[in-house]
Amino acid sequence: MLFLFGIYKGVEDGSVDYIRENKADLWILQRNSTNILRGTSILPAFQKNIIQKNENVETVAQILILLTTIKKGSEHSTIFLAGYDPEFRLGGPPKILQGRNIRSGNEIVLDKSYAKKNKFHIGDTAVILDDTLLVVGISEGTNAFVIQYAFTTLKEAQLLLGFPNIITCDMIKLKKGSDLNKTAGQLKSLLKGVNIYNYEEFLENNIKEMESGFLPILYAVAGLGAIVLTAVLSLILSINILEKKKEFAVIKILGAPKNFLPKIVFQQAITVISTAGIFSIIFFFPLVSIIENISPEVSTKTTVSQILIVISAGLVMSLISSIVSLRRLRKIYPMEVFNDR
Repeated sequence: MLFLFGIYKGVEDGSVDYIRENKADLWILQRNSTNILRGTSILPAFQKNIIQKNENVETVAQILILLTTIKKGSEHSTIFLAGYDPEFRLGGPPKILQGRNIRSGNEIVLDKSYAKKNKFHIGDTAVILDDTLLVVGISEGTNAFVIQYAFTTLKEAQLLLGFPNIITCDMIKLKKGSDLNKTAGQLKSLLKGVNIYNYEEFLENNIKEMESGFLPILYAVAGLGAIVLTAVLSLILSINILEKKKEFAVIKILGAPKNFLPKIVFQQAITVISTAGIFSIIFFFPLVSIIENISPEVSTKTTVSQILIVISAGLVMSLISSIVSLRRLRKIYPMEVFNDR
């Protein structure tokens, strides 16, 4: 369960870190699009001239995101290629871990997970269609779990697409003191067939899209794991009760309080869960490190709150297991102490 929580947090951050770090005041997309994770947006590049005429606009950065294939030798792999103008930095990689950012159209920056999985290093070449791009940097915060981001210039991305006047969206920085809603309204009246979102709205749209496609799977796996764990713990407690049948019968003959035996069972359940929890936390981080080395695209982020939630869930499961196993305890009668079998 802790691993699933870590996976979820890693996917959540990796999917939207690109948006979080590129804090544009306004995002302009095609009218039918609400996000860039699973939505398609096609806009004409010339609308930048219209946007720049607004007195509140400071910077307009345009990006083009392509789902494309990179070739290295005989191997092919898929990636989100984001083309942007390095002059503005908006739309580029959130953080460069190694090397540098792109400066020209024959260069590319790759996500660290993608680079590790596909054995790319700085100085290597990546082939997209008929173009050969030089890997000049490795980025972080660009891993969306099932796919990763790469970055090149807007002109190069448009050249690869085959349409030089097409973009995915406009990212706008406003001048200080500008009215966000008023400017958005003015731009929407001038541009046809667009949706305009502020930073918070656009971030929320992408988080919802990520959750709708990924979260149900995690819920199903976590729920199944909880059921299995509860069943196994119930079985362990039931077997323990049967093995100590005579001891429990003696305790009943001696006139133990009504809640004494259930309390013993519950304490056993807590002991089992606590021991398992301690060993799980001890081995969790080394195992996660091994998994991430084997599958670099698997990115986990574990927090104290996640650990506390898992511990609380374990306590609830131990309580349920105790209640289930108490059926065995009720079937033990004091006279069984004289039974030799």
